[in-house]
Amino acid sequence: MRNLVPSAIKISTLEPAYNEQISESIPSNGVQESIVAAAFDVDRGFIFAASEDAQFGVRIWRTPVDPCEWDPPVLCGSFSSFDPKVLSLRVIGESAQLILVTRSGDTVTWQLDDFGEFINGPDIVGSVDAGILSVEWSPDDTLLVMITGDENLILMTSTFDVLSEAPLHTEDFGEDAPINVGWGAKETQFHGSIGRAHLKPSPQSPTPIQEDPNDDGLPRVSWRGDGAYFVVSSLARQTPQSGKRRVLRVYSNEARLQSTAEIVAGLEPSLSWRPSGNLIASTQNEIRAGPSDTQRTGKHGVVFFERNGLPHGGFNLRGEDQDSRIKHLAWSSDSNVLAVHIERAHGDVVQLWTTGNYHWYLKQEISAPLSTRFTSVNWHPEVSMRLLLTSPLQIIQQDYAWETCAGANGTGCVGVIDGQKILLTPFRTQNIPPPMSSHQLSSGTLTDASSGGLILSQVPHHISLSQSHDLLAAVWQEGHVMMWALQTRITPGGGAVMNPILIWSANLPRELCHYRQVLVSSEYKDDEHRTISAAILGSDVNGNDRIVIHDFEHVILPLKSISATRSRTVSLQQKNGRLVPHELPGHLAWQAPDGSIFQVHGEEESCSQICSFTEYCPSSQRVDAQLFVGLSAGGKVYTAIPDAESTLLASNVNSFTVASGFVIFTTTSHDVQFAPLETVVAILTSGQGNGMHSPTDDENKTGELASQAWQKRRVERGSRIVTAVPSTMSLVLQMPRGNLETINPRPMVMEVVKSDLDAGLWRKAFMACRKHRIDFSVIVEHNKDVFMAGIPAFVEQIEDVDYINLFLTSVGRSQLPTGVIANVCDSVRQTLEDKDLTKYINSILTAYVVKSPPDHEAGLALLLRLRGVNPSLVEEAVKYIIFLVDADRLFDTALGMYDFSLVLMVAQHAQKDPREYLPFLRELRALPQYYQHFKIDDHLKRRTKALRSLSLAGPEYFQEALDYLDMHQLHDEALAIWQSTDKYMDVLGIYGAWLFDRHEYHQAATVFVEASDARRAMISYERALQWQELFELCVKEQLDGDEIADIAYRIADELFSKKRFSESARVLLDYAKDVRQAIHSLAQGNEFAEARRIITLHGNPELVDEVLLPCSLDCRAQIGDDINEMREQLRKQVARLTELRIKKVEEPDAFYNYDDPTLHNVDVMTDLSMAPTTFTRYTVAPSATSKASKRSSKTKRKMERKLGSGRKGTVDEEEYILKSVTKLVERCATVQGEIKKLLPHLLQLSQAHREEGVSLQVEFDHLQSELRAAIEDIWKKPDEPAPVDSWATRMQEKAKEQLVEPLQRVSKPEMSTSEWRLKLLQQNLAQ
Repeated sequence: MRNLVPSAIKISTLEPAYNEQISESIPSNGVQESIVAAAFDVDRGFIFAASEDAQFGVRIWRTPVDPCEWDPPVLCGSFSSFDPKVLSLRVIGESAQLILVTRSGDTVTWQLDDFGEFINGPDIVGSVDAGILSVEWSPDDTLLVMITGDENLILMTSTFDVLSEAPLHTEDFGEDAPINVGWGAKETQFHGSIGRAHLKPSPQSPTPIQEDPNDDGLPRVSWRGDGAYFVVSSLARQTPQSGKRRVLRVYSNEARLQSTAEIVAGLEPSLSWRPSGNLIASTQNEIRAGPSDTQRTGKHGVVFFERNGLPHGGFNLRGEDQDSRIKHLAWSSDSNVLAVHIERAHGDVVQLWTTGNYHWYLKQEISAPLSTRFTSVNWHPEVSMRLLLTSPLQIIQQDYAWETCAGANGTGCVGVIDGQKILLTPFRTQNIPPPMSSHQLSSGTLTDASSGGLILSQVPHHISLSQSHDLLAAVWQEGHVMMWALQTRITPGGGAVMNPILIWSANLPRELCHYRQVLVSSEYKDDEHRTISAAILGSDVNGNDRIVIHDFEHVILPLKSISATRSRTVSLQQKNGRLVPHELPGHLAWQAPDGSIFQVHGEEESCSQICSFTEYCPSSQRVDAQLFVGLSAGGKVYTAIPDAESTLLASNVNSFTVASGFVIFTTTSHDVQFAPLETVVAILTSGQGNGMHSPTDDENKTGELASQAWQKRRVERGSRIVTAVPSTMSLVLQMPRGNLETINPRPMVMEVVKSDLDAGLWRKAFMACRKHRIDFSVIVEHNKDVFMAGIPAFVEQIEDVDYINLFLTSVGRSQLPTGVIANVCDSVRQTLEDKDLTKYINSILTAYVVKSPPDHEAGLALLLRLRGVNPSLVEEAVKYIIFLVDADRLFDTALGMYDFSLVLMVAQHAQKDPREYLPFLRELRALPQYYQHFKIDDHLKRRTKALRSLSLAGPEYFQEALDYLDMHQLHDEALAIWQSTDKYMDVLGIYGAWLFDRHEYHQAATVFVEASDARRAMISYERALQWQELFELCVKEQLDGDEIADIAYRIADELFSKKRFSESARVLLDYAKDVRQAIHSLAQGNEFAEARRIITLHGNPELVDEVLLPCSLDCRAQIGDDINEMREQLRKQVARLTELRIKKVEEPDAFYNYDDPTLHNVDVMTDLSMAPTTFTRYTVAPSATSKASKRSSKTKRKMERKLGSGRKGTVDEEEYILKSVTKLVERCATVQGEIKKLLPHLLQLSQAHREEGVSLQVEFDHLQSELRAAIEDIWKKPDEPAPVDSWATRMQEKAKEQLVEPLQRVSKPEMSTSEWRLKLLQQNLAQ
């Protein structure tokens, strides 16, 4: 569905002065100089051309490839030859040589410098005495095939070393000759009584094939794109049985014959092998069937062959006259376009053909200037859409681009050029797959009446559909333009889908030439008139662009042709720009080759720059007065607005369009993305990137952010956008093979739904959501307040009960908040009840059921209310609600309403077995009311309600209630029920016992105190070790002293075991009166100051010698053991850490377990298959085959806990050691506090204790010094060497970025700086 449109043209003409000089010096019967061959110099950006002249021989000309440079060719050199017939001109990039091969057999080379200048004169590197008939270089310029005048085939290297030489003609088929074993042949089959005599051929002479008079008899050579094979087309030797005929032979790149093609009558010399390799193209002059089978019809066709020589289809050319002759075929480098050079009596033409969906389209027809001849046709070897043509005096370079001609979004019309026909399809009403179409518009014949006698090409150069109205315009290369009103029918019904009427045609000024683009725009003036503007882009003789603008008023009611127009011409000072498609006549803009965008002012016949793209975008569109969107040849989409820099939207795009408020584009990642125009404009205005970056930023990151920011949908590989139709919410895509696919993307659907909701078209929005499977909750989410206010109108428009049920069900299952769902369901239900309760009973029940939480009881209550009014309606409603809700659940709900008649009704319609529920119902009917309710609630597991019903059943059921609440742990509910009754204390007792059994002793004690159960309260306080409350209660209960002492000893032992030494001593002193045990508890807790105070207070000095002295030495010994343990741990961990860091520096691969990037290209894999393992940098040894897929979540959590365990030999060991040292610092601070409390007493108790204090202070001081030094050494950052800039270094850095240094993960611990030493002990140490 794409057209091949001209995007740039360059013409280099030999200087007139030189031509006149040559023509004067040549006799009247001489031949004037003519350019006959041209070649691209890809490396230097030049085109070299060779001209033939009988007087001067061969001359070489040079011109730049840049399409914006139209300077005349520069003469570079010449070569004198008696037969200046040029066969080949080629630039060899590897050797920087220009190589010329002539018919006389000479091979001439010129050496080139970096600027395309000749370093030396012509050098004849070889000559063939018999002459050369044909020559062709391989695509990579490494091999050369020559066919000499004595019909030998020679294969040479680029240095002209002969690799092979053999005769051209041979009777062998080739190495790929098929093998026939005779299976299925008529000779091997049974023929009955007639025998096999009829199989013998009748003796008659074969009819010789008539020789083609237009065949020059010369061979042709063509290479495949990969250089592995080449094909030769030559005339076979004439035999008595047959005349001269063309035959194709395929050779390998070693000149070994592979296959010979089947004989095809009328085969012509033209030959070209498709670069992709699947087809060999040639031409055929058709033979008329019948007795006069040698007479030619004059029709020409292109035929295809496979590499094995078998025919593979073809197509017929169109519109040529009887005297036409096909001179040459040439494929573009991407194999998409086939150029056919046709020689006609009134001038040569080159036709460009493309294929899609097994149909060949004639896309362009290029006429030779001034009805002359084309002398050569070539494609650029790298720029796929660049065509090089030469005429006797001109070098013509034309660039082409693919363009989709899509019209107004209202009709979705798309136009495709196919020769004289323009194929039109309005995708709003019809989806016709190509090559078919809804309508075929004939654009005229070679001498159309509307052209004023001007001879037109049969193919329009460019067509354009109006972006706002149903108009089509076409422009021809010769300067003729035509416009049609299509009159597309968009309403359903029979008849033609469109009725095009020609409303305007004109011939453009002759001083302009090379018309290559037309745009038509229009806007309504009133209901009967519209303003139309047609802008045609062309070039003057110097190549500068000029825009011809025609404005006119058009009467549409009734439809009339245009009679008067106003024409203006805007001249530009740049070449090869492009008009930007737009909707309104006042938005005409022109894009320069550098990406700058100019506003065209038709009235003033001038232009002014308004913004620019970062690079030239062949495909672009003006969305409104401000926003421009363009797609570059490299697949980058840019957006631009005035007074702001262009912004890159995405960098992997192959097509785009603008519709429904989105920039819609397909990517090479096989998805279609939707960028909201509002967001794009906001980003451009603010200059900030949200999913988009400036082109100077990282483009990979830009594409990643863009794909995350915009909505997207996966599409088939290689899909391209044809058009978007907002009214039908459809996007038409074309697949690579040519077929179409129409999708309804959610963003386009949502735009229509939102607009309908804003307009109050509830039914239309509902039907769109239903058709495209969109959750109906969007109707509520779009504007909740407006929807809630418009619920009556919503119900009025929807009306259908099933649709309302569908809406309520969708809303009930949506992700809307619970409160919103409930409000919507209640509002809709209330509206339906007010409107017609009988009609909408099912919808009302649906609203009760789907709300969150569902209100089944209210629905059943409604049925009870209607049961006496309309029994038949209630019966159907019960069936419906049973359909919505599980029957058992509905049965339980009815049972919970204590209405047995409703239960029976539900059970009967749910088809439940009476044997299942009738005995149960009879049993319930026999019970008292509240006990019946209790049984029902207990059956339905409504425990709280059951307990309340049981409490109302009477005092005789109280014990059952206590058992029930204890069984189901309904203590809080029971306390609320019996709070103000005489049964409250019993409930508290049950509650306290339950808390005591759960070891919640504090809570249990409080409950027992509330229940006045002092004995169990004291037990609970004792278990909770709340000794203050315990002894307070003991005193209140007036326990004797011995019992209080026993309790005190038990509490003190428990406190001592919990290391609550001070509290244990307090209990022993206050309630057991045991000073010795109290002193012992304080000494064990290093509370010597308190112990000495109590000894002094109670006058027991003997306890100093008996308790304090030995306990202080024990405490000092314990602290000494802790110091030794910490010192040993520190030394081991520092040594191991040093070892690990040495290994990390010397053997980083073994430490981190990552691959060396410099060894990626080293192949060390053996033939043995290796079983996969789970060996990672977190394991010590490789394991068996991975079982990761079979691991449970519990196993995975266990592995996560093991991940940082710090086992020896793992990468986490260093981090584990650092954390261990941090914990050691914390432990050291704790021991420091203990020492600080102990040292004063060691100083004062005795001389021996003083010495122990001195030694303890020294030991801990040494430990602190050693620990402080270790910390400084461990957390010292190593000096990083200067990195070496190499690929391996960069890859290593990328790999190590994932491994954060443990020093960065574990913060450096801080040592305590508080003073803990005793200066007196330091003085003793000094002494």
